[in-house]
Amino acid sequence: QVQLAESGGGLVQAGGSARLSCAASGTIWSIIAMGWYRQGPGKQRELVAEITNGGSINYADSVKGRFTISRDNSKNTVDLQMNSLKPEDTAAYYCKQIIRIRSWSSGTAYWGKGTLVTVSS
Repeated sequence: QVQLAESGGGLVQAGGSARLSCAASGTIWSIIAMGWYRQGPGKQRELVAEITNGGSINYADSVKGRFTISRDNSKNTVDLQMNSLKPEDTAAYYCKQIIRIRSWSSGTAYWGKGTLVTVSS
């Protein structure tokens, strides 16, 4: 079994910063990709940022230049540094990791339970 544990988030003033972290634990052979998604009130879940094991990074246009995703392969963690936060960044943020639990298995997507980020104006 694989579990993802998220930390960080909370209430932040507009223009401020916050850092989210997500750690994977359990039976892990390799992690193919890691990413952060968010779901705002009344909105669909959307990609915020993702990073592959090859180091390729993709950001949503709305966060480019403000958010930075990073990963630590030795700890199976992925972080999201969020700067210059805006009220429209208010959302539940979810970690997603695509993980192989055996060398011969294909990757399976695992999700965290989500952590709430509220940006006040």
